[in-house]
Amino acid sequence: MRHAFGEKHPFLRTVLRVTRGPTRLALVLIVVAAILPATSFTDYAAELIARAIGLATICLLGWIATTALRIAADLYLRRFRLDVADNLLARKHFTQVHVLLRVLDVVIVLVTLGFALMTFEPVRQYGVTLFASAGVAGIVAGLAARPVLTNFLAGVQLAVAQPIRIDDAVIIENEWGNVEEITFSYVVVRLWDWRRMVVPLSYFIEKPFQNWTRIGGELIGTVLLYVDHTAPVDAIRDKLTEIAKHSKLWNGQVVNLQVSDCKETTIELRALVSANSASAVWDLRCEVRENLIDFLQREHPYALPRRRYEALPRTARRSKDIHPLRVARKS
Repeated sequence: MRHAFGEKHPFLRTVLRVTRGPTRLALVLIVVAAILPATSFTDYAAELIARAIGLATICLLGWIATTALRIAADLYLRRFRLDVADNLLARKHFTQVHVLLRVLDVVIVLVTLGFALMTFEPVRQYGVTLFASAGVAGIVAGLAARPVLTNFLAGVQLAVAQPIRIDDAVIIENEWGNVEEITFSYVVVRLWDWRRMVVPLSYFIEKPFQNWTRIGGELIGTVLLYVDHTAPVDAIRDKLTEIAKHSKLWNGQVVNLQVSDCKETTIELRALVSANSASAVWDLRCEVRENLIDFLQREHPYALPRRRYEALPRTARRSKDIHPLRVARKS
């Protein structure tokens, strides 16, 4: 029955699971606080127990706050799905919620720790002195914690401006991958060969990088072919259109072939095809390249790159007016 309830109401099951710990701690504190007046402890022991209950209550409130934030974030993100083709809006909200959630977690921990320390009388007394001399100490602490504060503020900027989002396709340090995780201090990028690159948050604020899915996932891929000058460009262009139309990766938007360069031995053909994602563009480029090469090998083998040598007649080779190095000329 419990398994059936979890399958029917997965969100409620998640709520019960994450609130199990705070609920148990709250019940323990309530029971201890209720039976403490009826015990025969000494005043000193009772004071220690009461102080421990106070510290546990402060920690419990911080725990409840972080748990409530996670429940609210999960409830909010249930409306969005990342496992669909058009997930731009979902990635936007997932990134905002996860980054802000981590930032708020740090704030809650610091506030909880501050209230816990203020329950001790020596800390409360020294606090006034510390605040009075906070000028020099603040400068020293600021210089020491500058990288942490920089990444912390960069996390807030990323959550608001969103130059990157969860599952974005990016190129960083000449490496291509997808944004896998965004914390309050660093970003984990899953590279194409399953390696992980860990990059500080400040990198995405201070340095340029490529984001292939900033607005949408559609991309145009380029395939370069080097063929002979006698290659039938129109026939290759028609074959490219046929290959794109029969491919499941092509999104039906861009397909084109142009002569992009002409050299002394070959001409350069640039084929453009479009797809809905970076991985689909890569696979489509490989598919187009393989099919075009196969097409040229089968039907137009003379269009493949060749080297020509022009031999002069024997009578011309014996002539004194012909330079010996010009007997065999490469074109």
